[in-house]
Amino acid sequence: MQKTKISRLILSYFSPLANKLSYDQETLSEFIQESFSLKAFENQLDRKKDFDQKKRLILQAELKSKYKSVELSKKTENAIENLSSENCFTVTTGHQLNIFTGPIYFIYKILHTIKLAEELSANYPNQLFVPIYWMASEDHDFAEINHTNIFNKKISWESDFGGAVGNYPLENFETIKNEVKAFFANFPEAKIHALLGKYQGKNLADATFSFVNELFKEYGLVIVDANSSNLKKEFIPILKKEIESSFSEIQVVETSKKLEELGFKPQIFPRPINLFYLTEYERIRIIKEEENFQIAGVGTFSKEQLFDLIDNSPEKFSPNVVLRPVYQEFMLPNLAYIGGAAEIAYWTQLKGVFDALELTFPLLKVRNSIQIIDANAQKKLLKLNISEIELFSPIDELKQNFVKNNLKEEIDFSELENKTNELLQVIETQITQFDTNLLKFAEAEKTKLQNQIESIKQKLIKQQKNAFEQELKQIEDLKSKLFPNNGLQERSENFLNFCPNGDVETLISYLFEAIEVFENDLIVLKY
Repeated sequence: MQKTKISRLILSYFSPLANKLSYDQETLSEFIQESFSLKAFENQLDRKKDFDQKKRLILQAELKSKYKSVELSKKTENAIENLSSENCFTVTTGHQLNIFTGPIYFIYKILHTIKLAEELSANYPNQLFVPIYWMASEDHDFAEINHTNIFNKKISWESDFGGAVGNYPLENFETIKNEVKAFFANFPEAKIHALLGKYQGKNLADATFSFVNELFKEYGLVIVDANSSNLKKEFIPILKKEIESSFSEIQVVETSKKLEELGFKPQIFPRPINLFYLTEYERIRIIKEEENFQIAGVGTFSKEQLFDLIDNSPEKFSPNVVLRPVYQEFMLPNLAYIGGAAEIAYWTQLKGVFDALELTFPLLKVRNSIQIIDANAQKKLLKLNISEIELFSPIDELKQNFVKNNLKEEIDFSELENKTNELLQVIETQITQFDTNLLKFAEAEKTKLQNQIESIKQKLIKQQKNAFEQELKQIEDLKSKLFPNNGLQERSENFLNFCPNGDVETLISYLFEAIEVFENDLIVLKY
């Protein structure tokens, strides 16, 4: 495996706050628990050592019930059994229910989390560590998750169901499964066919659970579906605290102001009530109106009536982006959270919310970012003599540098420019010596001549560039392939693009080997 690294600091794809969280967490100490390091886990283990045993058992029971619907690996089974032990802790990532996992960074997040659990197990042999994928099944932005890009084709699933995406029934889903299968028709024995066969269940949450389990079961990943009545029963005190005092908005607004004073833009914007109400087809905001609470299409409730509804039906209440992390950390003996750059940035707005609840804030780590260069692209780069780091330059700069570096002899315009300047001076002198009122006329004539000379220069340069027309087209095609929509490949390409023969297991194994738990730089892989 050939692997190189490039500092995020010299790239344009990451925000200043994300770079701080990657390279310099010390300067953000007010907004985090502790800087992410192997040593920091000693303190974090101490902070979480008294995690509620009752919640451990409720979590374990929920998982055992959920995993009855899928094939359970021995490693995952052991991980679930371990969760009831007081010396067992989790490391977690979370993500939406993108169809077929969506962009490949979903895979990176999970593999980073799994590898962190392994790293901790090696360094803290007296403790047990479980990697968790927290499924954001209550998210309601269907337009964000209903498509993915596979082999330059946008695969989209249409549905009018509405509400939490996890509840969407799999109507018409077989059609897009067949679209994906068709890409691998020439490889009937490949792993991809068995994997796609697992994409089934009564709704999208079931299908995602089964699909992700099949992808990572041999690595011991444990999947938690957040949309659980049993888990939300435990969360009732915080649901009520939010209704009663709007405590989370107060804390996030205060923290966001401090971040803005340091020049960082907020990623999330809290509401007076950071909860939704779930119906079968909708996820509805809870709006505070003086002393009452409005749920559109459901009714108006006093605080007491809403508390009764929470007590009787906690599963109908869903935290938004502000309280989802709180729900997660409240229910898990969790030490650290792995996420994308923008995702980790919004966690820095939440420290005050955790402090208000006296809830331990997780260590934060920006996941590995990986750029894959396949064999075909490698050959083109070698032929064009372009390095991996040059590849990240803007397309115009990349092309200009290529022409400059490959010109046998650069056109020297210095003599032409000297003669032009002499002629311009003569024109001005000759015209104005007879009548100084002709100065504007002289300037206009000089401008015309300068434009003509510049036109000649540009034509000569263009003629030279035409000699590289084929190579420049190759550069454009290569840049477009490796940086779709001028963005990082990982944010748009599905993982299946990198296993065209359907050998999913080999790809996952390769990426797992490439992940470096404590690495901050972007990783470039030649695959």
